[in-house]
Amino acid sequence: MTAALVHDYAGAPIGAPVYELSNVSKTYARNLVVALQDVNLTLRKGSFTSVIGSSGCGKSTLLKIMAGLIPPTKGRVVLQGKPVTGPRRDIGMMFQQATLFPWKTAAENIVLPIEIRDGKAAAKKALDKAHELMELVGLKGFENVFPNELSGGMAQRTSICRMLITEPAVLLLDEPFSALDELSRDMMNMELQRICREQEATAFLVTHSIQEAVILSDEIVVMKPRPGRIAEVVKVDLPRPRTLHMMTTHEFGEIVDYIRGMLDKGEDM
Repeated sequence: MTAALVHDYAGAPIGAPVYELSNVSKTYARNLVVALQDVNLTLRKGSFTSVIGSSGCGKSTLLKIMAGLIPPTKGRVVLQGKPVTGPRRDIGMMFQQATLFPWKTAAENIVLPIEIRDGKAAAKKALDKAHELMELVGLKGFENVFPNELSGGMAQRTSICRMLITEPAVLLLDEPFSALDELSRDMMNMELQRICREQEATAFLVTHSIQEAVILSDEIVVMKPRPGRIAEVVKVDLPRPRTLHMMTTHEFGEIVDYIRGMLDKGEDM
């Protein structure tokens, strides 16, 4: 596939490097199991990148390394010019499940990272910011609602707010909408695109859905089977903002077919 100039959400060329991985490898069981091997990757300001590959190819391991949850065995991981050696305030993480505390309101769940790091007084001061974020994601009026009164999509919107409350430099997304039904998932993907556009966010998504990767991404990292290696970084030259109608176009189908063909090749990539 011919590489094309990648553009950000506003249509201008994507900005400077934010997150850089150089020759990153990860082994387990005293180096007997190689999960990742020589991964080189750069995320640029305002870009949306997805990673896709077969189960066991190292996607989750890569995300954990980027989040600072586990160290690489070899290589260098740098965010905004500083090595990533553990969890950081400027790294936002969102998981498959909303994991909201049932005894806290939606707004209180959003400021929870601030409460944990800086105390209850700082969290209380951050409630105004939480309310602004809830309005951004369409949850205005639900600030004092408890998680058991929220739908699955609303709970994930709350999780998006919790991820954004510390104004992170990069958003790491681990299949955040995989538990939702197809219609809700499509809707949340469009919401995620809008939020990233308004926040000028740099995002990195782990997904098993080729269609989801294409509709959201500027670049798609296609992984080879274990040991996890990058087979190719595919550029997605579709105009923004993306719409669900684009999923019916010939151009969209071409990209999906190309990536599916790569994944079908497996070790032959």
